[in-house]
Amino acid sequence: MSDFPPPGPPPPPGAPPPGEPAAPPQWGPAAPQQWGPAPPPQPGFGAPPPPGWTPERGMLGAAHKPGAMPLRPLSLGEIYDAAFRIIRFNPKATVGSAVLVAAIAMAIPVLLVGVLTWTVGLTYDPSATEVSDEDAIGYVVAYGSYAAAAILQGLGLILVTGMVVHVTAAAAVGKRLTLGEAWAATHGRRWRLVGLALVLALATTLILAVYAMFVVLVVLLTPTVAAVLLIIFSVPVLAAFMSWFWIRVYYLPVPALMLEDLGVVSSIGRGYRLSLGGFWRIFGIALLTVVIGAFAGQLLGLPFSIGGTVGSLTVDEDLSLFVTILGTALAQVATTAFVAPFTSTVTSLQYLDQRMRKEAYDVELMRQAGVLGS
Repeated sequence: MSDFPPPGPPPPPGAPPPGEPAAPPQWGPAAPQQWGPAPPPQPGFGAPPPPGWTPERGMLGAAHKPGAMPLRPLSLGEIYDAAFRIIRFNPKATVGSAVLVAAIAMAIPVLLVGVLTWTVGLTYDPSATEVSDEDAIGYVVAYGSYAAAAILQGLGLILVTGMVVHVTAAAAVGKRLTLGEAWAATHGRRWRLVGLALVLALATTLILAVYAMFVVLVVLLTPTVAAVLLIIFSVPVLAAFMSWFWIRVYYLPVPALMLEDLGVVSSIGRGYRLSLGGFWRIFGIALLTVVIGAFAGQLLGLPFSIGGTVGSLTVDEDLSLFVTILGTALAQVATTAFVAPFTSTVTSLQYLDQRMRKEAYDVELMRQAGVLGS
């Protein structure tokens, strides 16, 4: 027998002879990969998945984003990003509807004061040190009609809020609603929405009335020092209770009423249950949204307010009241154009976020978007 092992297979072409070290690898430029054309994205949002596509096992942990937001519990930045995206890509159904309502309502005091100015000579002198009877009448007519217009605008914005809820829900699954489609989506729920708003407003008024009665009784029945101390300590208690009431009772029923088959009372209960366990998170985002909306609204309305004030001091006395109310009305329209759609969209997104956190509603949204098979 031979003392050497049998020969193995021949080395591959280009391999070094046995016993010699291998040459170092030569790295050249990688060949470019050939990519096929990507599917066209849906306007304003991400590209939709192929029809009938179902994710493989283990893929559901990824954040699908067929629309304005990822379909999973949202962070603060994602809520605000989605809100601005929804407003940007649905301007007529959000900003347009709010401006339309505010413009119609604010046209009432402007037209009334204008007609009275050119027919009966309604006047108001803002620089006068003493208010005459004519000035008092002009002031009451102008700002009384403005208050009535503000109430009318509030009723109109209730319906705008309902439309924005549907716009937000559609944008979550990659759909865009026109103004007409958003209005049609509120069919069958408009009166319930108005009833809900009246019930919530009545409950808020009742709470404040009870507190006012408490203050009156404290002032009448206790010594002055004790009354002052009780009132001082009661103010933070009232603020805390109103904050609780705002989030647990007032904040989420409108989206629930618009997107679920609920009545007025059941939608309040639905909002109460959805906010359970998430009070501080909802409250923090809602409070920040109110602050941002108020600040931005003031910036938008400030030029018109200043213009109305300066104009009333520079024009003839017969036109000062008309210029003042015109500037006030334009400032209100400009403020409403941002505040109403922004706050309504954020509220709707928080409703969807709470449902995804508590009920795995993101799976249902994936089905609506076509990400999951039915």
